[in-house]
Amino acid sequence: MLRSVESLKGVAVAASDGEIGHIEEVYFDDEAWGVRYLVVKTGSWISERRVLISPYSVKHTDPGTTGVHVNLTRQQVSDSPAIDTHKPVSRQHEVEYLRYFGYPTYWGGLGVWGMSSYPAFSPAARWDVSSDMRDQLALYGDKPPGDSHLRSTDEVNGYHVEAADGAIGRVSGFIFDDETWTIRYLTIDTRSWWPTGKEVLLATDWIFLIDWFGSTVSTELTRDSIKNSPAYDNSVPVVRNFETELYLFYGKPGYWSGMTAASLKP
Repeated sequence: MLRSVESLKGVAVAASDGEIGHIEEVYFDDEAWGVRYLVVKTGSWISERRVLISPYSVKHTDPGTTGVHVNLTRQQVSDSPAIDTHKPVSRQHEVEYLRYFGYPTYWGGLGVWGMSSYPAFSPAARWDVSSDMRDQLALYGDKPPGDSHLRSTDEVNGYHVEAADGAIGRVSGFIFDDETWTIRYLTIDTRSWWPTGKEVLLATDWIFLIDWFGSTVSTELTRDSIKNSPAYDNSVPVVRNFETELYLFYGKPGYWSGMTAASLKP
């Protein structure tokens, strides 16, 4: 199911033995667009610090439920590696975090989650990460501490969007798939460029550059095509029919199985 990242903000996260805290922000990687961590502000039970929760541990995130449920205990969360959310999350910290929980690495494979398209993980088959982790860390050990391609959606919200022929608007949100934990779309508010404009969706597949220093997102789509694309209504869930309409409008192949723009034409 496709949902907005905003719908996660403030949602309670529950362990098997009680509440952990509430989601403050979301970290994603800027290469595969995978949602890697939920940043959760804990309650007073552990001095209100911030912890990372990986989608590997999430049981379900149904919008109709009262929170996000994880296959963890509060003690596991309390003992997890500390995180300073005011600094970039380094690859070394990620390795320490994944080793602690026994999660597989998500980098180095062909899928969004390493060798898989889903954050599949069974606590009963806890992975022995010791030797593989050391090999993986050796690949990144000489890079800057923050060079793990992790970004906060809060950071990117508000970035300028550059079309092939000029500015078109600003990033106003994110739409993610809550099964694969992949960001599929940025929502773009075009009203800063076009006074009678609207919100539209820009697929992450259509983004070729993010300039972190210039705070811009660039696409090869033109301003006219974006201006005339189907409008996005944030009060209505994004369903496959709307996605099909959007991809057909741009003549782009869909990310879902077997879809091409040509095969979907009437």
